Amino acid sequence: MTAGLYASRSRLDCLLLERLALGGQVLLAHCVENYPGFPQGIAGWELAERIGRQAQAFGLAVAMRKVAGLSREGEGWRVETEEGDLLARAVIVASGADHAPLGVPGEERLRGRGVSYCATCDGPLFKDLPVAVVGGGDTALQEALFLARFSPSIFLIHRRDRFRGARILQERIEQEPRISVRWSSQVEAILGKERVEGLRVRDLVRGETTELEVKAVFVCVGSRPNTDFLQGVLELEAGGFILTDEELRSTAPGIFAAGDCRKKSLRQIATAVGEGALAANSALAYLESSSGSGKSA
Repeated sequence: MTAGLYASRSRLDCLLLERLALGGQVLLAHCVENYPGFPQGIAGWELAERIGRQAQAFGLAVAMRKVAGLSREGEGWRVETEEGDLLARAVIVASGADHAPLGVPGEERLRGRGVSYCATCDGPLFKDLPVAVVGGGDTALQEALFLARFSPSIFLIHRRDRFRGARILQERIEQEPRISVRWSSQVEAILGKERVEGLRVRDLVRGETTELEVKAVFVCVGSRPNTDFLQGVLELEAGGFILTDEELRSTAPGIFAAGDCRKKSLRQIATAVGEGALAANSALAYLESSSGSGKSA
């Protein structure tokens, strides 16, 4: 949305293609506390709505379409969608990422029946029941703290001996009596016939395996970029993230990348917004410098 805002303000002929809803993963955030300008925090959906409304106020056009692929068309690109193809002189890929799965037995079978990737969405469904959160980054810590509103017992399972999340979140975890941390532990299987009934967890230090009785497990173990449609189009690193230079140019001419789909060290709303602005500026420079350039993107 920020890329679209900057492109529209530069008077580029710009179209934002969105497959689901404007905002992506931020829509799942109960409260965003680390985005500048909101000292009391702001709900993820509200932040997304504000940014989208601002971008469209400057003329950004939005179409709800899923992009299936990109292919070279003359000096530009053909953007392939199920509703028909579009031609563009430049493309900014800000396709984000989805939650990565654990990849353990029982996860896929019990998805939606106790296996969740969003505590804000599903946490209230398990009020007064024991649950587990798997992960050690900001998202996992935030999810565990949110679940403490509903659950009397939360197991926070992390495969390392220290968290990766922000220190302020770690301090809140330490002060929350309903959260029990299982350090250096790994989920081996999610148990249950029709619904989640427990977890089989291995202590990576002692080598011991135990079973935890929980009614839900919230998986927060990283992200998987939405870049399958770019296979063979530009260079991706081993995990599927887009490789770019400091100006956010990909290895394909005229294609730029911003946000969680790009290889980088910090995936936050603030960094995504900054990259959206830079990608739009780089796309504008590309259009102005290319032969026969016009103001279309």
